[in-house]
This record gives sequence, C-alpha cells and structure tokens, in this order.
Amino acid sequence: MMCFTCAALGQEAKPTPSPSQTPTPAPKKNNVRPAETQAAAEPFDGASVEKMAAQCVTLETEAGVIELEMLAEAAPETVRNFLNLAATGAFDTTTFSRVVKDFVIQGGNLSTHQKPTNELALRARRTIPDEPNGIKHERGILSMARPETPNGATTNFFILVGNAPHLDGTFAAFGRVRRGMEVVDAINKAPAEGEKPDKPVRITRVVVAACAAQ
Repeated sequence: MMCFTCAALGQEAKPTPSPSQTPTPAPKKNNVRPAETQAAAEPFDGASVEKMAAQCVTLETEAGVIELEMLAEAAPETVRNFLNLAATGAFDTTTFSRVVKDFVIQGGNLSTHQKPTNELALRARRTIPDEPNGIKHERGILSMARPETPNGATTNFFILVGNAPHLDGTFAAFGRVRRGMEVVDAINKAPAEGEKPDKPVRITRVVVAACAAQ
C-alpha cells in the first residue's frame, strides 16, 4: 500500500520529489493468462470405499448392454475416477476405439465424444496414481489403460476377453463384467484393421446406480 504524506498547515513546504522518486502504479497487461481455476467437484469425490463398491456402472452401447461391478477395495482411486467420469456423462457417446482379437476391447477415449468440449479435453489430461493389485487379469476383468510413464492413467479403460496374466501386478484391475459378456465378445469380433475397428461401437449412455441383487 502506498502512503502519501502532506506538509502540515503552516509548515515550510518540502521540495517536490523528482519523477524518478514518485511511485506510479504498474500498467495493466492485456494479455496476461488468467489463473487456472480449481477442478470442479465431482459426484464421488470423498466417497467411502463401501459406497463406491456398492455402485454398478451400466454401459448402454450400440451392440447391447454391459453392466460392470466395482472392486473399490483393490483400487479405490481408480474406481473413484471411473465413477466420476461415468456419473458426469464424460463417457456418453464415446466409442470402443481399440480392439485386439481374443484379448481386449478398449474405451474411455474422450476425444471420440460426439460433442467434444474444452472441459472434456481438460478432464482427459487429469492423471491418477497407479494402483496395481492382487486381482488377476482374467476374462471379464475391467482394468485401466495407461502409458509407460508412472501414474499416467487418465480416462481409458479396457475389458479383457481372454486371460492376461502378463498384466498382473502392473495394471490396475478395478472392476468386473456382471452381465453382458456376450456384448463384449461381439464388440471384440467386429471387423477391424489391425487394432482399429472398421466401425467403432459407440457407448450411447452410461448409468451409475446401486447394484441390484442378482
């Protein structure tokens, strides 16, 4: 804070300070980048492991319905991330953009969304910690895709069509297909060039709700 003093009435006036001594406000910059805002709160931020474990995620796809149960005790932050993405609609209208025959189908690439936004692009860059655990990578397991760099997983996930013991202890398995494995198989068997489907199956809607009794 700048403090200005004046000569008292009746006292001798002091010399006027030279321009170099006079404080002036700094000019405003028009091209300053605005401060980044804090990420908005999401539905399962702060949720207990018990609450997350009680949730099932239903993927309504062009090929049929896949219902997933969460294994929150094994990978709590991975499950939290997945539930938040599902509950906020981030996965709606995305596709299974990668298939490897008799191995996996992979979804969660937010760039395949039919209506991409800046918010989705920013969300796709948010990383989570690696949570490798003791769950075996077997047929029907839901696991998190990630790059080679540590703690680099974002939004991409895969569902195993076959057993993959070489992934055990390296990738974060965090869920399991509860029903709809025949839909997973159908997506995996669709025509593809290499690992890219000729016509990627789209996820039309994702619903998060408490698991119903089987």
